[in-house]
Amino acid sequence: MTADDDIDDDLPLAGDGETHDLVLTAEMAGDRLDRALLPLLPDLSRARLQALISEGRLSLDGQPLTDGKHKARVGTYALTIPAPVSAIPEAQNLPLEVLYEDAHLIVVNKPAGMAAHPAPGTADGTLVNALLFHCGDSLSGIGGVLRPGIVHRLDKDTSGVMVAAKSDAAHRGLSELFSRHDIDRAYEALVRGAPKTASGTVTTRIGRSPHDRKKMAVLKSGGREAITHYRTLDRFGGDKPVAARVRCTLETGRTHQIRVHMAYLGCPCLGDPVYGSGAPHKGVVEALKGQSFARQALHAAHLGFVHPITGERLAFEAPLPADMADLLSTLESL
Repeated sequence: MTADDDIDDDLPLAGDGETHDLVLTAEMAGDRLDRALLPLLPDLSRARLQALISEGRLSLDGQPLTDGKHKARVGTYALTIPAPVSAIPEAQNLPLEVLYEDAHLIVVNKPAGMAAHPAPGTADGTLVNALLFHCGDSLSGIGGVLRPGIVHRLDKDTSGVMVAAKSDAAHRGLSELFSRHDIDRAYEALVRGAPKTASGTVTTRIGRSPHDRKKMAVLKSGGREAITHYRTLDRFGGDKPVAARVRCTLETGRTHQIRVHMAYLGCPCLGDPVYGSGAPHKGVVEALKGQSFARQALHAAHLGFVHPITGERLAFEAPLPADMADLLSTLESL
């Protein structure tokens, strides 16, 4: 399994940083797109512009463009340049719930509100900053300077079990496990309504939304295959459930996979600010307000894998965090 939601498709989402409107006139059109735009961006090199285009940070009339070799057309282009981040994250003494640790890897229960690693808009206070303090020099450079030790991630506002590498050998081994989908991972979600069938498998292609580059979406073509198995654990609200508790296991790990797939089924995660379109039942709205619940109700509850160095089978469970447990308790009374 590659990472999820949350997940390992850890590409930058267009929209972070500063957006520039670039107007190409008839006289400027006709050349390669990157060549035509470059005179309008004197502070950028052509290589940097090409990289930004390939990341999906350029659009024309709301449609993303990812190939700078295409012919430039007349119109107003929008280019988003991400905010700079520190090249070297700093160690920070942050609370860290360690579930397991040895010389090669560390497993933690990440709280909601903590990003996995520094990114535009989140320069510090991340899991990487906490791991650098906790692990010291043993983590330095493993897997890269900006994201040392990180082999998968959870969204900032998704809680639960994560593993990080403390040695190059462990990083290679864990990365191979994820790339082969040889990781057991299960998530619990509190969703609006309930799936029409109590259990099933969602198989789609997921990629960046052609309408909003800050979001992922189910696509008819393009993107990457995404497979989620789900099972409804509880329904709340009687014969016409207004909410449900769903356990999802991943066969692949695409960015925001569970959140996108739950929304695709018509039952997005409660509190999801990106994919939670549609108003929940009044009782659910009151439950969210009463608990001051302000994040997607998604938690990585289980992580299992074979230790890449020792060969030992490891499995870890993290109970629902207090905010989700309190919300669940309120939903059970509906």
